[in-house]
Amino acid sequence: MLQKREYLNEKLEKHILNFSRRIAGSCKIKAVCICGDYASGFCNKEMVVEVLLVIHRFQPRLMSYVKTFDDRNILVFAVDDWVFERDVERGFLGEALAGRIIFPYVPLLNEEYLRFQEVKLKKRLIVELLENLVLSFPELSYEFRIKPEYFMYETMVNMTRVFPPLVYSLLNLMRKEVKKRNIELMAHGFSEALRELEKEGFIKFSNGYLRISEEFVEHGRSRKVSFINFFRTAQKTTQRTLFTTLLGVFPKVMNVFSQSKELFLKSRKNAEEELMLVRGLEDPQRFLYIPTARGLVPLADRMDIESFVRKTLSASEDVKFKIKRVGGVLNDVYLVEASSLNGEQKFIVKRFKNWSSFKWFPLALWTLGTRTFAVSGRSRLERECAINQFLHSRGYRVPRILHVNHNERLVFMEYVEGKSLTDVIKSVARTKKGRNAKQELAIISEVGEKVAEVHALGITLGDTKPENFMVKEREVYMMDFEQASRKGDKAWDIAEFLYYSGHYIPPFVGTHPVKLIAESFIGGYLKAGGDVKAVKNAGKPKYTKVFSIFTFPHVILAISNICGKSGQAGR
Repeated sequence: MLQKREYLNEKLEKHILNFSRRIAGSCKIKAVCICGDYASGFCNKEMVVEVLLVIHRFQPRLMSYVKTFDDRNILVFAVDDWVFERDVERGFLGEALAGRIIFPYVPLLNEEYLRFQEVKLKKRLIVELLENLVLSFPELSYEFRIKPEYFMYETMVNMTRVFPPLVYSLLNLMRKEVKKRNIELMAHGFSEALRELEKEGFIKFSNGYLRISEEFVEHGRSRKVSFINFFRTAQKTTQRTLFTTLLGVFPKVMNVFSQSKELFLKSRKNAEEELMLVRGLEDPQRFLYIPTARGLVPLADRMDIESFVRKTLSASEDVKFKIKRVGGVLNDVYLVEASSLNGEQKFIVKRFKNWSSFKWFPLALWTLGTRTFAVSGRSRLERECAINQFLHSRGYRVPRILHVNHNERLVFMEYVEGKSLTDVIKSVARTKKGRNAKQELAIISEVGEKVAEVHALGITLGDTKPENFMVKEREVYMMDFEQASRKGDKAWDIAEFLYYSGHYIPPFVGTHPVKLIAESFIGGYLKAGGDVKAVKNAGKPKYTKVFSIFTFPHVILAISNICGKSGQAGR
């Protein structure tokens, strides 16, 4: 963003403009501005003054010039307007030149042109960052709440990844005495770019945060966009390197950054202050939020179990808590019981570790050709949080997410005390020919309705074992969404519930109880507008083979037949 010339020497300005006209010759000058550390308020006499000079039909296309004026070195980057505008539009030079107007600059000629190019560049960079978010967090990107500052800080971090020496210029830019002004100058262009993107439907603002539009997320998850983003960073690095090396600019640029480093280190009181500043610069995720039942949590949060307990119970000391493992082989799930002078509370903590090959291989082999599972801890945490929030926001009974520590892959959840649907299934299986099980069958039917309603929202649960449903005060709670997804396999949800329920049928009671269970679930599912085709597909060998290792063949056959006949008259 441009700024006032409160510290620019009029004599120096005149000299820069005269020198620029000599470089341009008979060509028209499109724009001139001072950029770099000098424009960011670092006006030390030793500092090189960097100048960006854009010339119409400039030959050669790119050139750098060094001039000394009044004992001050001036480095001029002269560029053809076509080349500069391509760098703005698509990173033609890896933003080696266009990137200079991301940061504070002082316009000396044609302020309007520079302003237009600045907003255009920042708009493109924001779109690229949105695409990266969608690719990195394909489920959470639907739910993220983002502060506008995120794009500015993430842009800084990305630029230092492409060109590491830039970090010292950025640290100078973020010095305490000039940070507020520089942030405001940069943020202005980003804000204008965001307003344009909102008008175009890429994002939407609410209460000071922005959300990525569903249409943009759907587009961003396509393979084409994924392929483009895969090579983008490497391409920018290559383009910038070629630019700085082939044109002989590299030694001059490195000299500027070397000065930035030396002056920065001189201005720091100690190494600890420098380290804290670097950490602050490299943490844009503090502006990226996940919604929970207790408010928004930044992605950079690192709260552990003890800290969460103290915060929850509003206690600074005398907090007692015990942790009990309640999860299975594939998950680390813990029940935490905490108490202090302020009260007691129970909650669940899930740690999403990456599944090792030892754990993962049997599961993959079991479902080969039928179902694929999310394996990485990060991916499973993302699904858990995103789908839970999605369903909770639409009024479905789910354990409320209380807090998220994304870095440690911890999710703190409400503890739901109730009756597992597994107990309901077993109760039906124990009754003689399903008699006196009317209440239990009604619950199973309601579960079928809930699954159908979720499917209608474009969500598949992914893990519909009866144990992932809880009944509390006659209300059905859905749990465990780490395998849930949008536009997944509906037939899998139906098949897993039915055949897994059949697993609880004793070997010598016949098939009547399982028929009652299947008919109740399918009846509820279809009553709520469920997909008949998905029910029929659940009866096919593709799914029955998966569950044949722990459910009796006659039970599988009975369920399969009921699925196959679904939708017929009388059913």
